[in-house]
Amino acid sequence: MDMLIVPIDREGGEPIYVQIYEGVRDKITDGSLPVGTKLPSKRKFADNLSVSNTTVELAYGQLLAEGYISSRPRSGFFVQDVGELAYAQPLKPAPVLPATSGQPGETKEYVFDFSPGRIDTEAFPFDAWRKQAKSVIDESSADLLLLGPPTGEPELRQEIALYLNHSRGVACTAEQIIIGSGTEQLMPLVIRLLGGDTVYAIEDPGYPLTHHIFRQNDRRAVPVPVDEEGINVRLLGESGADAAYVTPAHQFPTGAVLSANRRSQLLAWAAEATGRYVIEDDYDSEFRYGGIPVPALQGMDRHGRVLYISTFSKSLMPSLRIAYMVLPRQLVPRYTELFDHYASTVPRFDQHILAGFMRDGSFSRHLNRMRKVYRRKYTALTAALASYRETVAFEESQAGMHLRLAVRTERTEEELVSLAAAAGIRVQSAGSYSVNPKPKEGIAEIVLGFGGIPAQEIPDAIRQLMHCWWIGRT
Repeated sequence: MDMLIVPIDREGGEPIYVQIYEGVRDKITDGSLPVGTKLPSKRKFADNLSVSNTTVELAYGQLLAEGYISSRPRSGFFVQDVGELAYAQPLKPAPVLPATSGQPGETKEYVFDFSPGRIDTEAFPFDAWRKQAKSVIDESSADLLLLGPPTGEPELRQEIALYLNHSRGVACTAEQIIIGSGTEQLMPLVIRLLGGDTVYAIEDPGYPLTHHIFRQNDRRAVPVPVDEEGINVRLLGESGADAAYVTPAHQFPTGAVLSANRRSQLLAWAAEATGRYVIEDDYDSEFRYGGIPVPALQGMDRHGRVLYISTFSKSLMPSLRIAYMVLPRQLVPRYTELFDHYASTVPRFDQHILAGFMRDGSFSRHLNRMRKVYRRKYTALTAALASYRETVAFEESQAGMHLRLAVRTERTEEELVSLAAAAGIRVQSAGSYSVNPKPKEGIAEIVLGFGGIPAQEIPDAIRQLMHCWWIGRT
């Protein structure tokens, strides 16, 4: 297909590449572009639309990242099978609800810490946070000294609902949002909410804390393999699970984005039987360095089967201890029945500080600034690793705050971790995140988190890491 036209509003507020991406995406999802259709080359498409090649390249890059199209070497771009997907439309702001009554225990210090859980602490906007804290204290009444709503402060839930709708495509109102002190506090509530007989599917490899939570709450968790398109939905269907815990925007630790076809399959799987649910952990979706953020799975859910969970640990600070979940509407009454007597686990003052921080635009400005900070770190890391490309390999996911490194070596992952620790460098083995580790012969996989290391120190950190592994430059 040499002639493909999508509408472009050159006076509108959205970037042109986003308009092109959305136009092609909509033609794919509504069937106007059948599966297997060859799209115009980037140059031809740019000529047709009178835009730059770079603009089309950005649009195609986003479509590739989300699995709507595929790229075949020397052949071009082709439409993929994505099934049926629905997208959330922006909601009108819901009214504000009325008010009603690094790792624990670790002491070792490292010269360079590549732990995936670390963030950049130098760029935090202390002045803006201090201003909100002062405002809350100065303007508060004695009412804030008492216990607040068990689901969280209405003001904060309203700000989160607005943020999710506009930034993540999540279709929700404040009434569906529950505030908690972390994923590890919210997940046991989800487990009780879904009932004692529920069997859970977990990504393998995947987030180990969640695996522990299922085990500690005496729930059966079945590992389902993850590949370059995300969780294998065919094997999920054979697992006997009633609920699936997934990280679709940026899978941990592989970095895979759940493809459009897999998203369609996953939502279809959830809708096939009564009581099936998908638990979507959107833990670091704010940080994508190429194209626009991948939309949340929840916004594509037409049957109310997705529970959405996220946190401010990566976007602000782990010590804030504020996370939240968005319940499907049909689960809200049952949640109220089960947990209305619980007290909120997050201090009311902290909730109001965060609500003000979001309301005055400080949160959005901080995210924009941190995307640039982490993009510089990502670029520094991939550039430093490129010097050792004969021995190490990695997927350039252009997202998140970690990447998975494949090292060609006769050493085990545990040996590489120990050698690094002896040199004062903390790394983690990819196998430590697997339920059923399956080492590849001659290949060790290491997870490198780059959030906590200054960009200017990353080249030296990689040089020292490779030196302790006896890996030379190419």
